[in-house]
Amino acid sequence: MLLTRLARVSQEVAATSARSRKIALLAELFREAEAEDVPIVIPYLAGRLPQGRLGVGWKVLSRPVAPADEPTLTVREVDALLGALGKVSGPGSQAERARLVGELMGAATEDEQRFLFGLITGEVRQGALDAVAVEGLAQATGAPPDAVRRAVMLAGSLQTVAEALLADGPEALKRFRLTVGRPVLPMLAHSASSVAEAVEKLGACAVEEKLDGIRVQVHRDGDTVRVHTRTLDDITDRLPEVTRAARELRGERFILDGEVISFDADGRPRSFQETAGRVGSRVDVATAAREVPVSPVFFDVLSVDGRDLLDLPFTGRHAELARLVPEPMRVRRTVVSGPGDASEAEEFLAETLKRGHEGVVVKGLDAPYSAGRRGASWLKVKPVHTLDLVVLAAEWGHGRRTGKLSNLHLGARTADGGFAMLGKTFKGMTDAMLAWQTERLRELAVDEDGYVVTVRPELVVEIAYDGLQRSTRYPAGVTLRFARVVRYREDKRPEEADTVESLLAAHPEVRP
Repeated sequence: MLLTRLARVSQEVAATSARSRKIALLAELFREAEAEDVPIVIPYLAGRLPQGRLGVGWKVLSRPVAPADEPTLTVREVDALLGALGKVSGPGSQAERARLVGELMGAATEDEQRFLFGLITGEVRQGALDAVAVEGLAQATGAPPDAVRRAVMLAGSLQTVAEALLADGPEALKRFRLTVGRPVLPMLAHSASSVAEAVEKLGACAVEEKLDGIRVQVHRDGDTVRVHTRTLDDITDRLPEVTRAARELRGERFILDGEVISFDADGRPRSFQETAGRVGSRVDVATAAREVPVSPVFFDVLSVDGRDLLDLPFTGRHAELARLVPEPMRVRRTVVSGPGDASEAEEFLAETLKRGHEGVVVKGLDAPYSAGRRGASWLKVKPVHTLDLVVLAAEWGHGRRTGKLSNLHLGARTADGGFAMLGKTFKGMTDAMLAWQTERLRELAVDEDGYVVTVRPELVVEIAYDGLQRSTRYPAGVTLRFARVVRYREDKRPEEADTVESLLAAHPEVRP
């Protein structure tokens, strides 16, 4: 498949808000694609690179390269070039990256260059495209959408299912079964503004602690234990204590869903960054395990002794979990009968926050396990942290945001009267907000390098965030986690913005 076809469909999908039109566009694309193209086409459409980050910065990408007159690049050729780019390292790597980028861009037309630029910089964003792609794939192959969705759930990969479907037709879906040893995408939760709202929606439900750890799926088949992340990466060798814990459980064959989290000497959770750092550590695992031990905490079970439990109501799955896993290794919970017991759920949330956890997940008792999807029967509730920060700069957007100032550089006040950058965000912005902030920030501009517009620190913006983590990239030594724009506060002066000092005081666990 030519890259130009993919780039055109990406642009058309981004330009329409009609789900039916998006599905039709993708179905037509899949009919034209060869099975070998699919593992590249699907992530590219969603704005993901199969290779992950390439280590290519703005300096390299901003060098002008004359575009090709006619489209000749195939998606597989592009993937091979990007694969080579991702492997570059060592002395002379910067020059080699520049050469490869120049080779790629020189073979691309102007439209293809624009698509590749957005893809490499992460600006090709199509929202929940995977869900639409499932419908498009079903339409293209004549397979039932529910059957495709379940196969993706069990395979843990839309690309894998798509490749099989396009090669062998709907019969290929029978190959995908829940199997111990093969991870599946986890069920995820929607958000609710309060416990009362969640209980009102779900009725009889379980209210469980929401741990600020790393999601894991643990598979055991006899003495063989494998541990996978929510993105299905195998991290077994990094977490020997989880393997030991799984081998001590009563069952011989099972799949458990839960989190790993690290606790301090007082039994309170350590910062997310410490847990994440431990889980990410590949060198001298034994020392890391002694210094930052992690504990598995399970809240669901998908399979026991060859029995697929996905379609079982949550009450049934939890009964199996309680039989298999001792209470200290299960997440804390309380069960409420409905809205009349909302106060009990509120008390449980308050206790959970006092224990140092980030909130609760409210789960409907009769709900099956919807692997790989945000199920309406799981609702997470956690206090929303907000800050009033000052916009220090903004980056020009790409894709749908071309011509708009998009990615905001956010700063808090410092003791000397200046501002320290805490991170960036492009999230939470409506089209109207993008248009307004582009006009307003251009009025405040003091410098521009073609990519970043530096502005006078006068515009205050309210930012919601999930927490802090340490970072050597920013002058305060910390950065915001999952920052998103709530609204602009033109009623506030920069002198009224939050300070670095007050932010650190509110999060003592991550003081640098």
